[in-house]
Amino acid sequence: MAPDPGPLLPEYGGACVTNIVPALLQHAAAGRGWLPDIALDADQVVLLVLDGLGWEQLQSRLDLAPTLRAMEGRAITTVAPSTTASALTSISTGVPPGEHGVVGYRILTGGEVLNVLRWGTAVGDARDRIPPSAFQRVPAFLGQRPPVITRAEFVGSGFTAAHLADTRLVPYRLASTLVTEAVRLARAGEPFVYAYYDGVDKVGHEYGLADHYDAELSAADRIVADLLERLPTDTVVVVTADHGQVHVGERTIELHPDVDAVTARQSGEARFRWLHARPGTTAALAEVATGCHADTAWIATREQVIDEGWFGATVTDVANDRLGDVAVVARDDVAFVEPDDGRSIHLIGRHGSLTPAEMLVPLLAAVG
Repeated sequence: MAPDPGPLLPEYGGACVTNIVPALLQHAAAGRGWLPDIALDADQVVLLVLDGLGWEQLQSRLDLAPTLRAMEGRAITTVAPSTTASALTSISTGVPPGEHGVVGYRILTGGEVLNVLRWGTAVGDARDRIPPSAFQRVPAFLGQRPPVITRAEFVGSGFTAAHLADTRLVPYRLASTLVTEAVRLARAGEPFVYAYYDGVDKVGHEYGLADHYDAELSAADRIVADLLERLPTDTVVVVTADHGQVHVGERTIELHPDVDAVTARQSGEARFRWLHARPGTTAALAEVATGCHADTAWIATREQVIDEGWFGATVTDVANDRLGDVAVVARDDVAFVEPDDGRSIHLIGRHGSLTPAEMLVPLLAAVG
């Protein structure tokens, strides 16, 4: 058996999703070497985020994505955890989760577990009790106000308010509308347009990485092709993603009873579970979690995660308070489920962990 290479940590100092927006908006020299050359000094850019499109999944299906295959670029890393809430916030703000504080999909705050994407807790909508503007304070897009093309149903959500505040939201209903809006904005002279498409992620979650995923990848490739065909001459399209996925299916694991006995709460998600210890049991929790689950997961304490820079070189006090005591991070294609996260048991494709399949995402560019 090959030795365990350990978790793939984000490359926050360089080729990471955190650095895309600063490099594009500031024409930063720091982007040289990992950002495609045609994007470095472009006068007009459309940045398209294809939620859920990992580098490994794309490379194994290049015949289904001729447009993406022909683009210039490489693999870069996403953030830890490799989950939508953390990664999209890092893309928009240009900083790691340890700075913006959106440290996962489900976060323990004020004694409640907040589902960041729904912006709700067990008692319902949390926008009044946990204001998004107070929860995440780093300005989006370096304080600039670019147009942001996103699904119409997301416009009023708490998560949108948290990671896209003070931008000019442009809603769309269907993929054709996304393309039409991007073309309209580019023709109007907007130097930078941000667009978000969630189809690949949705299909991967619901159907896994099989025929339906292949069909959706082809559909996403056509979106990129339509942009390149219809955008004004010399407009650069940059494509990236927030995370990849793995096909888990029914391979779910519940915490061992010995682990559960010293766990007060859980947060995070099925492939990056945070365990919150009962009073006085943190050391015991780390030990028993290692003994029970190290065969399928990496077990790390909060201190180890911070010291090794999983969430970036800086972890603010606010972000630190939102972490658990022990992380159970799936190494194999399994999911650690819990009763309070009932939605996750229905997912077939998953992400959140630090495997290459989840951590590596494309950064591609082409000229329209």
